[in-house]
Amino acid sequence: MPNTVENEEPYTLVDQVIDKVTDHIRHNGLEPGAALPSESSFALEAGVSRAVAREAFRSLSALRLIDVGNGRRARVAPADGSAIGRMIDHCVYTNQLSIQQIFDVRRTIELRTAALAAFRRTPAEADEISDIANNMRTSYAGTGDVMELDIAFHAAVARASRNPLFALLVSSFGPVTRQNWAIGWAARPTDAERMDSIDGHIIIAEAIRQGDAKAAERAMADHFDLTVRALLNAGII
Repeated sequence: MPNTVENEEPYTLVDQVIDKVTDHIRHNGLEPGAALPSESSFALEAGVSRAVAREAFRSLSALRLIDVGNGRRARVAPADGSAIGRMIDHCVYTNQLSIQQIFDVRRTIELRTAALAAFRRTPAEADEISDIANNMRTSYAGTGDVMELDIAFHAAVARASRNPLFALLVSSFGPVTRQNWAIGWAARPTDAERMDSIDGHIIIAEAIRQGDAKAAERAMADHFDLTVRALLNAGII
């Protein structure tokens, strides 16, 4: 009897082509930007129609494993957090994950990224992190629009950790952050409370610049605790 798992999704012709493509990438040691054989080539190899191969390419593109563009060969895609971000967002809106659970994971990850960034950041990265934090203060005084700077700050810290997986995971939280950021910000009703949040980023940035891993980790913990309190006040968690 075949070895099957109860409730397992059936293995389709599209899955077969997907496996052919991923096997080709791995066996040939292809890196981001490398061109792939045509849909027709994979269709012929798998013994399926070109329409099936085209659907497989679309699925791989949606997962951000390959880049598919009009008029050129498909290429191996660089890693990004968009596919993971869509899944996290989906899980929140279908009540499979709570905002509190996401913050539990984020807090754990981002304390570590802050500590590693303090050890590993280049001078240019330290400047970038500090510039974003300072721009948050300037932007708040001007337009009050600091959400994208906030997201960029955490992404820059994660990149400076020199662990690509941390950078990938932190970037994947972007969609959920954008959905809930305004509510959490509104839960800080005074300028002083909002500036406390912005100043927390500046403290993190300075600890990273100074190479003080313990201070960076502590400042990131304080920042997340402040954010969680705001979300509690807003009734989000």
